[in-house]
Amino acid sequence: MTKGGMESVEVFTSEGKGRGLKAQKEFLPGDVIFAEPAYAAVVFDSLTHVICHTCFKRQERLHRCGQCKFAYYCDRTCQRAAWLNHKNECSAIKRHGKAPTENIRLAARILWKMEREGSGLSEGCLVSIEELQNHVESFGDEEKKELRADVESFLEFWPPHCQQFGMQLISHIFGVISCNGFTLSDQRGLQAVGVGIFPNLCQANHDCWPNCTVVFNNGNHEAVRSMFHTQMRIELRALNKISPGDELTVSYVDFLSLSEERRKQLKKQYYFDCTCEHCKKQLKDDLMLAVKAGESKPSADTVKEVIQLSKDTLEKINKARMEGQYHEVVKLCRDCLKKQEPVLGDTNIYLLRILSIASEVLSYLQMFEEAADYAKRMVDGYLKIYHPNNAQLGMAVMRAGVTHWHAGLIEAGHGLICKAYAILLITHGPSHPITKDLEVMRVQTEMELRMFQQNEFMYYKMREAALKNQKIQVMPEPSNENAPSLFHKKE
Repeated sequence: MTKGGMESVEVFTSEGKGRGLKAQKEFLPGDVIFAEPAYAAVVFDSLTHVICHTCFKRQERLHRCGQCKFAYYCDRTCQRAAWLNHKNECSAIKRHGKAPTENIRLAARILWKMEREGSGLSEGCLVSIEELQNHVESFGDEEKKELRADVESFLEFWPPHCQQFGMQLISHIFGVISCNGFTLSDQRGLQAVGVGIFPNLCQANHDCWPNCTVVFNNGNHEAVRSMFHTQMRIELRALNKISPGDELTVSYVDFLSLSEERRKQLKKQYYFDCTCEHCKKQLKDDLMLAVKAGESKPSADTVKEVIQLSKDTLEKINKARMEGQYHEVVKLCRDCLKKQEPVLGDTNIYLLRILSIASEVLSYLQMFEEAADYAKRMVDGYLKIYHPNNAQLGMAVMRAGVTHWHAGLIEAGHGLICKAYAILLITHGPSHPITKDLEVMRVQTEMELRMFQQNEFMYYKMREAALKNQKIQVMPEPSNENAPSLFHKKE
């Protein structure tokens, strides 16, 4: 079954998994299999005044809607593009006196669209909103309580003159949002800023080692001529060569966890038992639990003790990061690494988690040489665990490259930036802002590397002079959040 712009995929019934997506033709790594605009999308409650409600970009100055005083836009172009979806919302917010929560706003946008277009298939959709999974029957008591509260709030917000929908459909919509809401990120892809519903993407089943990745593209409304404007969309991109008839899979969770932990997370958040090969055979678990090799292998009790210490330290680190106590974070990391290093192997996830935090926080504190050492060890471990074309791997390699560059380690920095660029060309594509930033860095470090190779002494002299004249670029403040996950799920 194909429809408007979706000719390269078909929906099929996957044994034991329900519906799935299958390739209709061959794809190579980096190919866009399909791009899909949101059926409906909203900005998170906490960010409504700093993120554009049309393209979800973070901007310094935004235009506010003069009527409801709630919605914000980059410019008139984004405001005009939003009007069809904002019109009903605008008058409902004025009537209600305030904007409701993101879940209520998203449900309302979905139902206004159904009111406008009728139920059934929308243009370019392979399935209708009514056919999407809601998993309401699997909800626990707490989730059912939240669902009832959302439905009550929705009914207070929904205008009496609009089409009235049955309770069953309204509950279904909230169920769909709960298990099929897709996380939207800002233009740098580093912060989750909103949630949207993409019916075609919802059909892609999970695999811990998938053949596709999903990237959010904010679109381009800045082009001078409107014929070159592109709308906000998600892109499903191939990670490997895909043959006609192959199922298209994406990963709903980060791979950097033991198979048992991933399965627990998937069961809790998405209500299914993962049966992918990596979970069934516990592939890579041995690497993620590796202990120090050598003649004096640590005892099982010692390993257990160090892993418990690592878990306790990670909790303390989270608390210190929340309070912005970054020097305390560094101290906790250094103390933990001293205990981990004689016991845990180079690919052990508890060691890698501490190395990742240490390198990020030290970079922020401009202690670049120590940060670069930890970043290099983190990347070496990641390269043995992650799929070679994994977006999180690409971002980690990029961060390590920038850290080495700041530390004046130009050869290693340039090498890592090139490696990150090769990964992100596949996962994000050449026109994504992150890839464009990386291309600028690649050109800059290549130029510096040539200078370094011609005259090392002169290179360091010029670098020293440049750093005196220009304040060194401060790394972004470490985030307490993980990289945005694929599907938005309230914890």
